[in-house]
Amino acid sequence: MSEQTSSDQPIWFKGTEAASWVTRFTVGDDPVWDTMLLPFDAAASLAHASGLVTAGIITQEELSYLDIAFSELGDAIEKGEIVISVEDEDCHTIIERYLTAKVGDIGKKIHTGRSRNDQVLAALRLWLRHQMEDLSDQMAELVEALADLSDEHQETFLPGYTHTQRAMPSTVALWALGYAECLLDDMEILSEASNRINVSPLGSGAGYGIPYVDLPREEVAAQLGFRGIQENVTAVQMSRGKYELQVVHALLQGAATINRLASDIVLYASSEFGFVQLSDVMTTGSSIMPQKKNPDIAELARATMHRLSGEMQVLIGVPANLPSGYHRDLQLTKAAVMKSVLITSDLMEAARGLVEGMTFDLDRLNGSKDPALFATAVALMNVASGVPFRDAYKAAAEQKDAWAHQADLSLTEVYKTSGTPGRTDSSGVRSRLQGQTRNT
Repeated sequence: MSEQTSSDQPIWFKGTEAASWVTRFTVGDDPVWDTMLLPFDAAASLAHASGLVTAGIITQEELSYLDIAFSELGDAIEKGEIVISVEDEDCHTIIERYLTAKVGDIGKKIHTGRSRNDQVLAALRLWLRHQMEDLSDQMAELVEALADLSDEHQETFLPGYTHTQRAMPSTVALWALGYAECLLDDMEILSEASNRINVSPLGSGAGYGIPYVDLPREEVAAQLGFRGIQENVTAVQMSRGKYELQVVHALLQGAATINRLASDIVLYASSEFGFVQLSDVMTTGSSIMPQKKNPDIAELARATMHRLSGEMQVLIGVPANLPSGYHRDLQLTKAAVMKSVLITSDLMEAARGLVEGMTFDLDRLNGSKDPALFATAVALMNVASGVPFRDAYKAAAEQKDAWAHQADLSLTEVYKTSGTPGRTDSSGVRSRLQGQTRNT
């Protein structure tokens, strides 16, 4: 291992260097994730510095020098001039070194009243809050794309399936709005998770508070836009992994909805069904079969739920059986939640592209209008004439001419209740979406 200068040593360095493999093993891929956290760690650090003024650790004049240094740091981060290496360990080290180089001893004061344990959680929660707002916007765009699809295909017939067999009549509009409504539920779950994590860990230090220094925890939390603090400092490290798990569980809900949407699309795009054509930009070809147009984007969108499930297992397993307090095991929870967020963002983009690029083959859809799909309608028509349902059910099984007659009727003649085939309206979904986006 090459000799390091004192400025390149870890901030906890006590005179004995770790072997290079130990550094690689303990740091892992943190430089990748911490590069993303840099601007959020800087924002939290500046707010913490203002709290140190209130606590009497630095002066207002010293804060003004730090403010300038943080502004320059922000510009350097935005330009991509700050690079985190394995030797740096993390973004916290980079920031402290940068400030010390710019403002000397004032920069050395910045870590007063903090541990990297509460520092990383503050940066992570700010990053998650920002990313989850973007994810909510992406989900809203997907809901709108499905609502637009429903408006375009209000009367377009689509067989409804149970057990992967034709069962009852449906429409493209009803299919699209069903998924849109499920995604609205998923957005609410995502909002709840975002609210849950939006609490400040700052002031908890390594998990047991800061001796002698009376930090204005609520004031700093408000400055950073947190809804509050974790009052009892021991809760901060005990909730580590749990909060991240709630985030990924929320992401998994949206991924589960898209998993089934993508499964439908793969099925409907197959030659056997032929209900939809996918846009060329959402498909790939084969290296050996010239004719192939493969639904790879839909297949990978379908599989993404399982990738998130794997990251969720990390968040379930790593904190399990740990005593209270901080343990290095918990470092692994950061990558799991950040990776999940980025994966989900790509998933939302893929799903919206699939929906917006689909075209429906009306001839194939109308050709799938099997009269047997209307057997249930015949049974209920008999009930409307006063026949008990069980008798009507048995009679309808033999009334195949009546099935064909029902198939010739418009769906609005057969269905009377809103939210059923031929009785769909995207305004309900749009109104609910508008309410949710207004509240976030």
